[in-house]
Amino acid sequence: MQYRKMGRTGLQVSALGFGCMRLPTKATREEVDEAEATRLLHYAIEHGVNYFDSGYNYHGGNSERILGRALQGGLRHRVFVATKLWGPAAHEYADFDKLLSEQLARLQTDHLDFYLLHGLRKERWEALRELGILEWLPRAKADGRIRFSGFSFRDSLATFQEIVDAFDWDMCQIQYNYMNETLQAGTAGLRYAAARGMGVVVMEPLLGGRL
Repeated sequence: MQYRKMGRTGLQVSALGFGCMRLPTKATREEVDEAEATRLLHYAIEHGVNYFDSGYNYHGGNSERILGRALQGGLRHRVFVATKLWGPAAHEYADFDKLLSEQLARLQTDHLDFYLLHGLRKERWEALRELGILEWLPRAKADGRIRFSGFSFRDSLATFQEIVDAFDWDMCQIQYNYMNETLQAGTAGLRYAAARGMGVVVMEPLLGGRL
């Protein structure tokens, strides 16, 4: 496995990460085949993958639960866990603590290595700012519940640049592949973030398996 430095964090992260949005399922999206998912997660760790990305609403919340169970028995300290704050579930400032506590319990850990604001578009970004997310993130970092902050993104380059400039982010996650070099943040956004010392994680490198 090859490794890359994650921006200013200095962490050495595997070039290939493991996204937990599309775990193997049974009858429904929420019903994950846990035995097979765990086998895949353990195989990835054994072969050097150390970055695992989940989200509050993936598989109806079961993605975080299964990842948490799979990392028991001494594996948690070998990997970096990233998950995301689901903005539509936050209606007031206190919800930020409530949601994070729920996610830590699901993942059976006392901290997250990376905590991202999920799928930011302009409207969601503005709503989270209004609720005080930029005041809350430094507090959650200071008390050790999260190590590094970031956001995933689904809007225009101009909005991306606005968000990057609004806070001292550690990293971001963007859709990027050889068909999407100008979509959303695109190449220009990747360079914009990297020039400011941010780590950049790519989602949809194969367009959800379509490439």
